[in-house]
Amino acid sequence: MSKHLATVGEKTAFNRKKCGTEFSGQPIKCLVALEVALLASNNSAHRTIEITTKQLVVRRGQSFLITLEMVKPFRTHDPLTLIVETGPAPSEKRGTRSEFGNPSPMYTSDVKAIWKYNIDQSANLQRGIVTLSVTPPVDAPVGRYSLFAETLSDRTTLGTLVVLFNPWCSDDSVYLPDERERQEYVMNEHGLIYRGTSRYFRPMSWEFGQFEEEMVDICLKMLDVNPKYAKDPADDVSARCNPIYVSRVVSAMINSNGDRGVLVGRWTGDYSGGERPTHWIGSVSILQRWYQNNCNPVKYGQCWVFAAVMCTVMRFLGIPCRVVTNFQSAHDTNNSLTIDENYNDNGATESKDSVWNFHVWTEGWMKRPDLKKGNSYDGWQVLDPTPQELSDGVYCCGPASVNGILQGEALLKYDMPFVFAEVNADIVKWMVTARGLKKKMHSDTKTVGQNISTKAVGSNMRNDITDSYKHREGKDCILRSIYLLFKHLFNKSLQNLQTEKKKKSIHVPLLTSSCSTDVILPIRIPFSVYNKFMANCDSMKVSAVAIDKQQEDDIYETETDIALEDPSISIKVLGEARVFQTLTLEVEFKNPLNEKLWNCSLTVIGCGLFKSDYVERLRVITMPYKAGMKTVVADFDCSAFRDVKGSCTFEIKP
Repeated sequence: MSKHLATVGEKTAFNRKKCGTEFSGQPIKCLVALEVALLASNNSAHRTIEITTKQLVVRRGQSFLITLEMVKPFRTHDPLTLIVETGPAPSEKRGTRSEFGNPSPMYTSDVKAIWKYNIDQSANLQRGIVTLSVTPPVDAPVGRYSLFAETLSDRTTLGTLVVLFNPWCSDDSVYLPDERERQEYVMNEHGLIYRGTSRYFRPMSWEFGQFEEEMVDICLKMLDVNPKYAKDPADDVSARCNPIYVSRVVSAMINSNGDRGVLVGRWTGDYSGGERPTHWIGSVSILQRWYQNNCNPVKYGQCWVFAAVMCTVMRFLGIPCRVVTNFQSAHDTNNSLTIDENYNDNGATESKDSVWNFHVWTEGWMKRPDLKKGNSYDGWQVLDPTPQELSDGVYCCGPASVNGILQGEALLKYDMPFVFAEVNADIVKWMVTARGLKKKMHSDTKTVGQNISTKAVGSNMRNDITDSYKHREGKDCILRSIYLLFKHLFNKSLQNLQTEKKKKSIHVPLLTSSCSTDVILPIRIPFSVYNKFMANCDSMKVSAVAIDKQQEDDIYETETDIALEDPSISIKVLGEARVFQTLTLEVEFKNPLNEKLWNCSLTVIGCGLFKSDYVERLRVITMPYKAGMKTVVADFDCSAFRDVKGSCTFEIKP
């Protein structure tokens, strides 16, 4: 027998070899496993056919069919027991083993995750064809199971199957009622990730690829190499029934800090020995490299890469998940719920805390019975795999209830104070003189946590979910507050890609007790100053400090993030696109500079289109292996521009 459930051809040979007349008098002796036709229909019914057609992948709380062939006619009261086991130490008390069938076992009160079966109406008992409808319980641990069958005198190995969470089942703790949302947050392999600044944000296409063939082995391997499994494998496998536990494990395993996780984070300009974080356009190649390299981490990632890879794993496991971007995101290092920024006389800043122009995390959908507040904090939960601060000694974050954050419940687990500060912290700005004296300039209660964004359901529009995290600020004004200093500093945020200088004006209000006067200050930022940084940066931060020399306590400060706009890439499909037929794509990039571009390369990926990253300089040719609406994502790299992105969505016909 193979390690997977046997095919029809296998079962016939098996019966002839094993089921001779020497078993005469035994009404049931030899059993065989799932037919190929049933495997396809089961995976289709469980919405896992996109993952694989080679092994059985089912969702808990939903029945699937297996067919057993007996040597003699079968009667409904004949003894037939099925056994499922997962993990290295299967136990009924831990929910990692279940024995069920006829006769029905006498379960003790401490037995967990009880499976069941019924004889399906499609069975032909007179011919010994027994079709069983088997149902994994809604509290079954996710993972790979071995399946056995027993009669009075024999035990037969039927093969293996994989069990996932089930957001379609109302009793599952990840149940998501809306079908459109299930299609978006579980089934969609393509997504958008928002980056940039709070005033100029732009989407980047990303291929999650949770249904590519390798994902079964990769995602289950990730669970099996996590430190909690190494410490107590029986306890870890048992806990995989709980999406709260699983999501914390995945959050920790996406980064490589302290474990055998997937990605190394780096925020400096030196990315030698790996890929720049901006290079990636999909999760599959990252996960493949990690898995094929004996679980050694892949270099390098930053927040949006960590979040996107986690979204892939969560969607594969069946936990609804989405990628969320928080603009002006605070990083509070000491749980003070404030970001303290110190400025010297020259306007330079020093601070252990920080505010990022954007930060990206994931949200997972699940119930939170551990918070003991009824269903008040069920639903979306923040999960952040970017290694920032320790959580119970591990570099992970969440799940933190989004509704709990909205209600200000900063003491709830997990990591609520940290996440609350990311969207709500006040920025307190101090002037530190040369003599070391510290003067408070002002507190900013509005800057942190803006335009919190995720991809809209069923479209490529942006969904602003800021109101899910925080209540709107009041409209009362502060007399001496300074207005936005750099409003539209450059047309479309430093879009100048030529060598001549650009001159723009900035309005600074000077307030008095009776009136205000605008003073226009010209500022020139030559292309020659920032062009050498364009290859590795997509934004810059500008700050200004104004001190009233007549009244030194009168200090004003403001800052802005300026995004650098990339040139565009166009992708066209040449001819008709069909499964298993050659497909040609035309990718076009126009050089906006009056200089040659060196070291040019083009990387193209697409779920159901390319088995791995496709790198080509002139043209892109592939052969699609999955039908339906598919998206191609391209990354263009050269001496002057780093990782310019483009995408195209089209239909692959059967």
